[in-house]
Amino acid sequence: MKLKNSYTVISYFLLMATTPALAQVKAVSTTEKSKMEHTKAEGFNKHEKEIILFGDKHSKLHVYQTTDKSELKVLKNVSLDIHHADPLLPILKARMLLTVQDPAHSGVGIAAPQIGINRNIIWVQRFDKNDDPFECYINPKITWKSQLIRLGTEGCLSIPDRKESIHRSYAIRIQYQDKEGQVIEENIEGFTAVIFQHEIDHLNGILYPDRLDEEASAGYIELNEKIPFSLQIQKKTILP
Repeated sequence: MKLKNSYTVISYFLLMATTPALAQVKAVSTTEKSKMEHTKAEGFNKHEKEIILFGDKHSKLHVYQTTDKSELKVLKNVSLDIHHADPLLPILKARMLLTVQDPAHSGVGIAAPQIGINRNIIWVQRFDKNDDPFECYINPKITWKSQLIRLGTEGCLSIPDRKESIHRSYAIRIQYQDKEGQVIEENIEGFTAVIFQHEIDHLNGILYPDRLDEEASAGYIELNEKIPFSLQIQKKTILP
């Protein structure tokens, strides 16, 4: 996902229903979760290892493009969980970070399918935290979405020369694993929530233009009334 130095008007909508008010959002560590499906996740396969170790291990990776048929096939595949302790995971994470921070094509998020690996791994820039840090998430899943919707401009590192206005939930709840394998739950809102939704779509083989067809049949009611919780609007245009 890319970020341009421009401003965009953000509109808010309700998706065919009322939306429960959110209080402050905080990172919440789950106390104890019974066995989760990702505990059965396998390590990287031979082809994935070749991508991770190809060339200089301290360099960025090639970003797959929708304009290439073979690369598009990878981008449209559904990704699998990865074992949190796979020994090659630190190398992949570091190379993905170098890729999304490439000055020539910098972004605010990237998913493993975009570098040719169909595994559930993403990097997201946390604009909701001090200093806007990039953070990596292993096996992330969205477990709840608000019916409060925001409309904002998106693009993609894998889709050249295109931007579209996309509806996304204003707030979400995600679940992921930390480096010890512990399951974490977190509530996220605003601009950062949009980045998470975009990147997790990549893990499910969904590109943001796919959302346009879905939106054509959806019903939205523009929200003009006062919203009962604080909106931290980021005046930035997102290009995934």
